[in-house]
Amino acid sequence: MLSETEDYIVVNKPAPLLVHPSVPDNPPTLLDGIKDLLAYDIANGAKLSIINRLDRETSGVVIVAKNKATARQFGIAMQEHKITKEYLALVHGAPKENKFTVKAPILRAGEVEKSKIWVKQIPHPDGKPSITKFELIEELKSFSLLKVRPETGRMHQIRVHSLHVNLPIVGDKIYGVNGNCYLEFIKNGWTKELESELILPRQALHCHRMSLEGVGKWEAPMPSSFKTCGAAP
Repeated sequence: MLSETEDYIVVNKPAPLLVHPSVPDNPPTLLDGIKDLLAYDIANGAKLSIINRLDRETSGVVIVAKNKATARQFGIAMQEHKITKEYLALVHGAPKENKFTVKAPILRAGEVEKSKIWVKQIPHPDGKPSITKFELIEELKSFSLLKVRPETGRMHQIRVHSLHVNLPIVGDKIYGVNGNCYLEFIKNGWTKELESELILPRQALHCHRMSLEGVGKWEAPMPSSFKTCGAAP
């Protein structure tokens, strides 16, 4: 837990934990854990609402409102882009510039081409406007650690934009160096072959900081595996 008030709780979600239930009988989720933690609050009328959702394999800051009024406050702030988000991403290669912005529109691949992965997103002129700002923090062997600020909130936006500029995120099974890794993982689970290609069993993307002026600032420490991976020969 990173912070808690009468109106909300902020936690550091680990990977590969699901944020909320998606299918019947799915494994435990972040929401399940928070419900257990706030059992007393719920018994006294608390209504939990997850404000920001992270991919299963993305870690970091998640805000959960405890009542409808706070959920509405955060929801409006999200819509008006008043909540700032800062991610850390460990990527293959090095950027040509220390600071750069990607403005490639994004849509689901299956809308314009055959795709074996239903959720896969791609840059496309017919997609929704998408803007991501990147900044180099440190070069680590054959990797780079980047600070990332998404200005819009499209599905898989950071991952798609990273690949778009030839800086695929380490461990990303869909948008990494080999897009076939996802299907291989679904079929056979985590294997030595996948480990040699992906390096990490989760994508190296972490929601590091979030803030809302007048309410609070929250920070989740970078996972140690990012630096361990970057220090590897």
